[in-house]
Amino acid sequence: MTVLHGSYDYRLVALSIMLAMLASYAALDLAGRVTSAHGWARTIWLNAGAVAMGLGIWAMHYVGMLALSTPVPVSYHLPTVELSLLAAIAASAVALFVVSRPKISIWLEIAGSVVMGSGIAAMHYIGMAAMRCSALIVYDRRIVALSIGLAIAISLVALRFAFLVRDEKRLSVRKITCALVMGSAIPLMHYTGMWAVSFHPSGVALDLTHAIGISMIGVVAISASSFFLLGGAIASSFFDRLVAMKGDLNTARERELYFLTMAEAIPEIIWTAAPDGSTDFCNRKWLEYSGLTAEQSRGAGRAAIIHPDDLDSSLSRWTNALHTGVPYDVEYRLRGKDGSYRWFLGRANPIRNAGGQIVKWFGTCTDIEDQKQNQQILEEQILERTMQLADSNTRLQEEMAEKDVTRRELDQRNERMMEELRKRSERATMLAKMGELLQSCIGLDEVIAASLGFAPKIFPAARGAMALLHGTRSLAEVTGSWTDCRLPATEFEPTECWALRTGHPHLVLAGDSTAPCAHASRVESTYLCIPILAQGKTLGILHFQATDEAPQLEASELSFKTTFAAQVGLSIANITLREALRTQSVRDPLTGLYNRRYLEEILDREVRRAARAAQSLGVLMIDLDHFKSFNDTYGHDAGDAVLREIGVSLTKGIRAEDFVCRFGGEEFVVILPTADVTASRARAERLRSKTKELTILHQGKSMGMITISVGVAAFPEHGMSPKELMGAADNALYEAKRGGRDQVVVASTKGVEEVAPPAPQESAANWG
Repeated sequence: MTVLHGSYDYRLVALSIMLAMLASYAALDLAGRVTSAHGWARTIWLNAGAVAMGLGIWAMHYVGMLALSTPVPVSYHLPTVELSLLAAIAASAVALFVVSRPKISIWLEIAGSVVMGSGIAAMHYIGMAAMRCSALIVYDRRIVALSIGLAIAISLVALRFAFLVRDEKRLSVRKITCALVMGSAIPLMHYTGMWAVSFHPSGVALDLTHAIGISMIGVVAISASSFFLLGGAIASSFFDRLVAMKGDLNTARERELYFLTMAEAIPEIIWTAAPDGSTDFCNRKWLEYSGLTAEQSRGAGRAAIIHPDDLDSSLSRWTNALHTGVPYDVEYRLRGKDGSYRWFLGRANPIRNAGGQIVKWFGTCTDIEDQKQNQQILEEQILERTMQLADSNTRLQEEMAEKDVTRRELDQRNERMMEELRKRSERATMLAKMGELLQSCIGLDEVIAASLGFAPKIFPAARGAMALLHGTRSLAEVTGSWTDCRLPATEFEPTECWALRTGHPHLVLAGDSTAPCAHASRVESTYLCIPILAQGKTLGILHFQATDEAPQLEASELSFKTTFAAQVGLSIANITLREALRTQSVRDPLTGLYNRRYLEEILDREVRRAARAAQSLGVLMIDLDHFKSFNDTYGHDAGDAVLREIGVSLTKGIRAEDFVCRFGGEEFVVILPTADVTASRARAERLRSKTKELTILHQGKSMGMITISVGVAAFPEHGMSPKELMGAADNALYEAKRGGRDQVVVASTKGVEEVAPPAPQESAANWG
């Protein structure tokens, strides 16, 4: 595609740059006026400045565009031109608003630069869009993006420059330099944007509605009006600043008069000094006290009346204050016109301008002579009082030392008491745990083991032993001990222990021969015997011995030891009662054999065991022959005697693992674990023979020969359940009695089926 090449008129280029520089200076000057104005004046300056600055930037843009000569004539669409002017004014308004803030942050600068740069770029490309020519305008997007980036960057720099020089009231080199830099940078964006444009021939008919051509006279008119408007803005700013400076001068004079009036009215010495420290004003109070004139007091004249002893320190502090800018504060003596010295408190504070520079020192001298005298009197009183307090403090320290000793002793006693309480609490807890454990014991051996296990934990400072009375209560046997406690005898009579004889704890001190216990005759240390009681019955004793580490048995532990013995006694009594109840529930009171209730339990258990182990189990059903005639002939007492003797005989005639039970009346049942049919029959024959050999006497008379009939059944041949086995054995017994008694019959399936069942009161047909 053919490209139309153009050329620049460098005079117009230079004119555009001059317009940019003038607009930049106007922007810097207007920024100061907008910042210092307030209320409506601020709004007016902001709007007027935006119009002037925007028009200057816009004029620079159009002069720069007119500097480009193309092979085709160019006209400009007037509404679009006006729109580009509004964009320039809006961008200028944003810039003036941002730089007129009291403080400007980096984020505000960035936001302002983005808006301002975008407005300038919009002005440029809207102005390009206003061109009407017989050519196709094509943009290089990369260069367009570069021009927009330059606009934003230039705007950021412009905002920073404007913020830095906005407070400068006069024409300065820095302000001119900033205007030249900004004026050179703004056209850079314009000509970069022009670089992004290329013109190509086009045969499309032009629409020149509202379009005008601009001649050299138009360029001069635009430039002249821009120069005039910008110059007017700068002149207005200068005139406004001049009026403000005149007002500030009048205000300064009024303030100086007010300061002089106040300085003379204050009943203290007032003075001021230049930034270098030379005195430039002293009020009448100073002149009256020192006797110096105003001329003598200026410069370093004030130092002439400072006491020689205070001169070096006061000058040193004043020099330090001048160098560092810190407030000046010193106490010194000043000579009055009568030659006497008085104490004064000298103070001075720096007064700074908006830039933080010191422009004046304001100082005062306050008469503190009376305060110094009062202070001296007070110091003497304080010294005297301090001596009194020192004496009192010495006595107080001695008392506190005594109290500290007493407090430490009390703390130590409290610590020992707390330690004892902690140990007692731990022992009480263990004692409670032991009590719970003893309540769960099911045998005497468990009670003894638990008691002997807890004893050394509850009584670690003593060794001991436990002795329990036999069932006959004629001997006491040592069942166990802890911590290597040894007694001379493991068995002793109850009369050999005073605790067993009296039913109360008995303490024997080491070497005391008043009432020693015979069972501890060779014990040399202190010992204590406590009876184990339960329900008013003495069951044994707990024997405690002192050790070499703790040669005394503390009386405070007697309650623990008594409680320990009581819990042991209660547990033994509970187990004894439980065993008695168990015996009564499973033993026949007449013969002492297991009763029918226990038979049911043991037979069911043994059948299950035999089934699990695949073993045999024998059951013997025994009945006394002609027992009714014994009762009728000899009476029921004789019958009871026969039953007892038969029970004893049957017990002696079986193995240790066998069981004999009284089934009811004159019937007995023998359970033979692991015995098969043959072994069971043989055992039955031996029992029958032994019974015939018995000689039973009642009231000196022989009861005659006793015979028995036995029915034999075995698991699993004759039944798989207790009910079946008892039924088979009972039927076999019925067969033996029907066959003439005094014989053994083994159950058989055929025999059991053919034999009629016995009466309910004589058989086990209803077993289970």
